[in-house]
Amino acid sequence: MTYGNYPDLSSVKRVLVVKLRHLGDVLLTTPVFDALKRAMPDAKIDAYVYEDAKPMLEGHPAISSLIGYDRLIKKSSLRKRILYEISLLRRFRKEKYDLVINLTEGDRGALIAFVSNAKIKVGFDPKGFWQKKVFTHRVKHCPGLRHTVERNLDAIRRIGIFPKLEDRELFFHVDEIVQNKIRSRYPDPFILIHPTSRWKFKCLPIAKMRQLVELCLQKKKKVVIISGPGLDEKEMVLEIAKGFDVETILGEFSLKELGALIAICEKLICVDSMSFHLASALKKKVTAFFGPTSDVTWGPWRNPHARVIAQSMSCRPCYQDGCGGSKYSDCLASLVMDRDVL
Repeated sequence: MTYGNYPDLSSVKRVLVVKLRHLGDVLLTTPVFDALKRAMPDAKIDAYVYEDAKPMLEGHPAISSLIGYDRLIKKSSLRKRILYEISLLRRFRKEKYDLVINLTEGDRGALIAFVSNAKIKVGFDPKGFWQKKVFTHRVKHCPGLRHTVERNLDAIRRIGIFPKLEDRELFFHVDEIVQNKIRSRYPDPFILIHPTSRWKFKCLPIAKMRQLVELCLQKKKKVVIISGPGLDEKEMVLEIAKGFDVETILGEFSLKELGALIAICEKLICVDSMSFHLASALKKKVTAFFGPTSDVTWGPWRNPHARVIAQSMSCRPCYQDGCGGSKYSDCLASLVMDRDVL
């Protein structure tokens, strides 16, 4: 056994990376695929993500195949769900992976690693006893705050792959057809505001966002406000835009179109959300408001044009849905909106 217990990767030809998390989380895994391809240029690398997250990785030059898990299957009958799960597990077994890397805590990734029968199985140090038996190489959790990109890269460091600083860039592909489509719709400069998140506790109060819009309009800026597809997000954007001469986009854009929109805007203003990570990947000028979540763990990544606005409070980050579970986050509600935020 060598120091570090690194496995021999010379015979690895098939690799599966599992990341069953939300859109922004998947985007922050992209440096892992680059590093794996540099270390094993002849290997075929697949990714297993939620179906709706596949566009985050589409076009990545290091990824051979994208396998999606359709979460809508949970609305089907028990028989259909069982058959769907079995068919997926059979597929992973049939692929004969040599290396499986599970970047997601939980049972599903561990089960896939087990069923795959891969010689090398990597996963973050689990709590469950059976999961501990699955992985040949367990990744220790950093006890302090650590950016999510580096945390993902820890999984391949555990098997002896150490990416250089210049090899840790995010990747998001937007093809030229989509870019031209968005440019033709928005030929003039504009500020893009994405005030929503699927997690409401990360959002600024509507009154604060309205103050922000007013500041933009006072500077004679064209403002476009966008929401995700959720009804609550759409209603929030309509409340923010009410009475203002702004354009709203209510969940009608695909992920690739959103990326193109961020790429051409003068500046993005948002909260801790997937759009913020897209701005990092695209190296766009962006200002993000952080409240209960950590701007160390989820903040800018290698983007010199990014700015974070957050309160210096002893309780941050708490990751709570409001102070004491009240749905009211003082760290966001007490922010002062003035011209300095622009």
